Amino acid sequence: MENEQNIKNKAHAALTKKAALGADIDLTVYADNAKEEKYVSNPGSLSSEQQKQLQSIGIEVKGDERAGTYMQLDHSIIHCNTSTKGVEILNIDDALNKYDGLADYWWQAVEPDVDKYTARAALHQEHGYFIRAFAGSKIEYPVQACLYIGQEDIVQDVHNVIIVEEGAELHVITGCATDSHVKKGMHIGISEFYVKKGAKLTFTMLHRWGEDVAVRPRTSVIVEENGLYMSNYICMHPVKNLQMYPTTKLVGPGATSRINSIIVAPPGSNMDVGGRAVLASPGTKAEIIARTISTGGVVINRGHLLGQAPETKAHLECHGLLLSDKGVIHAVPELEARTCNAELSHEAAVGKIAPEEIEYLMARGLNEEEAIAAIVRGFLNINIEGLPDILKREIDSVIQKFSLDK
Repeated sequence: MENEQNIKNKAHAALTKKAALGADIDLTVYADNAKEEKYVSNPGSLSSEQQKQLQSIGIEVKGDERAGTYMQLDHSIIHCNTSTKGVEILNIDDALNKYDGLADYWWQAVEPDVDKYTARAALHQEHGYFIRAFAGSKIEYPVQACLYIGQEDIVQDVHNVIIVEEGAELHVITGCATDSHVKKGMHIGISEFYVKKGAKLTFTMLHRWGEDVAVRPRTSVIVEENGLYMSNYICMHPVKNLQMYPTTKLVGPGATSRINSIIVAPPGSNMDVGGRAVLASPGTKAEIIARTISTGGVVINRGHLLGQAPETKAHLECHGLLLSDKGVIHAVPELEARTCNAELSHEAAVGKIAPEEIEYLMARGLNEEEAIAAIVRGFLNINIEGLPDILKREIDSVIQKFSLDK
């Protein structure tokens, strides 16, 4: 109880605290309340339009080849099931009750007073998921989780916890989206992930928001000795305002993190994204790779490697491709060593497609659009491991639509 009161006190003190990065969002323009949605025992009974949206963000509606599913629509949990031994999926409220407040994890990786968005989530939390892989279990199929906005104007606050216990392996696919008719809304997501000794967590996230939606994820990952955290983040559709800067803390010897991002900013989109890796234990390794394309939107692509312990090694890549003179890509790579034998490096490049590259491909039989698509496909190819076929097809579909804004 004391911890709960302490969390609330911190949150109340930060309710007007602006974020260190990104535009300030006026939370009062969104609705606090959403209508209660019915629980759906079979997601196949959702509307065809909703199923189409879900499939576009990697959600298998029938749950085939999935170890379990969590679905939240606005403020309601509409489906939650576990279909494989070795993994547990609950809504976070049930997990807090079952595990006596999750004292070792709840608000331990992310502080409630980071900014007004964490503060709001601490005081207005509307569910979220709890996923736990038991020690030693190798979960064959991914777990999938969907956070969906179906009501115009609402703000959705969720708090998620993933624990991969010692020696376990788990892949989680999360899809975040809005109904096709929803234009305006806001999503605040607090995520705390814990990768224990010798464990592996692959986390793949797709965003497909409405064109006037604001998004503020706040994510921190703790990786212990010889643990591996792999993150794949993909956002290829318009979003009004997205700001996120997930932090991975490598706290045990030999811990490793790899963060891959594919970002496309259409006109009207404003994205301030990136990632930070803190190498806090000897022998830890990190890699952050971002591929960013602007077709008219604004992208600030940040990366920060902090070497605090000896014999650490990390690499950062920020590559951007500008397909429109109306767009902006701003790369901000940062390397910070606090020990004399941390090995940190980076590559950063932003530019346009060279006309001769297009001409070269056109001379070999491709038309202009096919040539551009081929170049973009090669640019975005960062060999994401474990990506389901449906996501690969979705990415390919978006790439085929690229053209130069001349």
